[in-house]
Amino acid sequence: MVDEKDFFREATLRICGSLEIEKALWDCLIYIRDYIPADMIFMNVYDPGTGITETLARADLQSGHLVSLKLVVPQAARRVIDDIINNTDRTPRVIVADRISGHPLLGPISTIAENPDASFMAIGPKPEWNLFGGIFIGNHAGVKYTDEHVQLFSLLNEPFAIAFSNYIRYREVLRLKDILADDNRYLQEELKQKTGGEIVGANFGLKQVMEMVGQVAHLTSPVLLLGETGVGKEVIATAIHNLSPRRNSPFIKVNCGAIPESLMDSELFGHEKGAFTGALFQKRGRFERAQGGTIFLDEIGELTPGAQIRLLRVIQEKEIERVGGSEVLPVDIRVIAATHRNLESMLVEGKFREDLYFRLRVFPIVIPPLRNRSADIPALVQHFMMMKSREMGLVELPTLAPGAIDKLIHYSWPGNVRELQNATERALILSKGNPLTFDDLGETAKNVLPDTPLPRDGSGDSLDQAVSRYIRQALETTGGRVGGEKGAAKLLKMNPSTLRTKMRKLGISFGRKGQKTGPSDLGRRGDR
Repeated sequence: MVDEKDFFREATLRICGSLEIEKALWDCLIYIRDYIPADMIFMNVYDPGTGITETLARADLQSGHLVSLKLVVPQAARRVIDDIINNTDRTPRVIVADRISGHPLLGPISTIAENPDASFMAIGPKPEWNLFGGIFIGNHAGVKYTDEHVQLFSLLNEPFAIAFSNYIRYREVLRLKDILADDNRYLQEELKQKTGGEIVGANFGLKQVMEMVGQVAHLTSPVLLLGETGVGKEVIATAIHNLSPRRNSPFIKVNCGAIPESLMDSELFGHEKGAFTGALFQKRGRFERAQGGTIFLDEIGELTPGAQIRLLRVIQEKEIERVGGSEVLPVDIRVIAATHRNLESMLVEGKFREDLYFRLRVFPIVIPPLRNRSADIPALVQHFMMMKSREMGLVELPTLAPGAIDKLIHYSWPGNVRELQNATERALILSKGNPLTFDDLGETAKNVLPDTPLPRDGSGDSLDQAVSRYIRQALETTGGRVGGEKGAAKLLKMNPSTLRTKMRKLGISFGRKGQKTGPSDLGRRGDR
């Protein structure tokens, strides 16, 4: 006599002992074969909508295997299955086939059993599990199953249903994980295309920077990127990540200046459910999301004092705590920070922690402004023209008008590479298929103001007065001419229409009205 309680307990431990269903089935088979004639076991799932049954896993006396064998169930067998599904009787039902090939329900799996004379038993999950399928055990010897075998097998309906459900959900998790991994690879490739697989200017203006990138990329040391706004700090950070052993792991970007102070800690380190009003669920922070990869902290000078302390702990101890939590979470991340601010001045003012500064400044990289690497401008313009033309859906790549490159090279670019990118996009929008001229570069206030000092006697003037006097001086030099090669616009490096607009605003006459008064009167008219 078999002790049913012992049999149930030992079989359940093996059935539910692993999420690797092929291993669980094999362990179960090796145990129950001492009580039930069996040398093979299958797990099948059935889709009532398509009438397809799929074998997900199978095991024999040697080992277990994951498989994906699909069969279209014949119409007669589908009617039998539908009757079982619609049966209101909740009692587990064991189906027995003394010879599988002749059974109306189990017959289709005879090709999987590879023996039409094998004996089989099948049991399905409980109806309330809302799962359709079954566990099949059989023996090639054709030993018929007795009522005692059926009773023992029916005891395992519940653990088989649990294992069945767990594996279906586990397989879905694995499927979503593969999708996320594929999406991550795709996004990394997109990121490389957006930022450029190659750094424009790597062999010229950024050659020294890229040499430093190559020296530090394969290490885990923190990197501090310094430079004016728009010089391409994010591009360099991306290059460091892509050249590192962490290239296939997350690359998380954080603009510290864009996060409200009240949410800084929560965004960076996460929070526990109920940590504060509105914390309705647990949230992983940016550092957790960067696990195994790189976190890029842009505008590091904007971090709050509290966040600075916690960041110091991350770098020193390699661990974090969520807001409102007490659990210490180890992290393996590489920190790249960037700022356009003068951190040394912030140290003196007490706005930035000295210990954090020296932790971040292990390997500083200073990125030169665009005005100091004008040799890169032609290649950058070509790169942005191709990128923006693709985004706009332009069939043909526009050309540059004669003298356009000279304008770009002689412009000071206060907004650096970002300004050049925006200027290129603006020129493409305005070009209407014509060559790009970049005539509107002088519209910024910086270009209106002179590069040379104003006369000392005007040191107390307002901005408009200073600009007015400077324009009048240019007009006097050019004999009152605004446009043309010898006009004031050329001298001021401005678009003639922009200069005329500025003159109207300042009350400076031009054209026939200006000619009546003459250049010598321009000063008196503009001062009224």
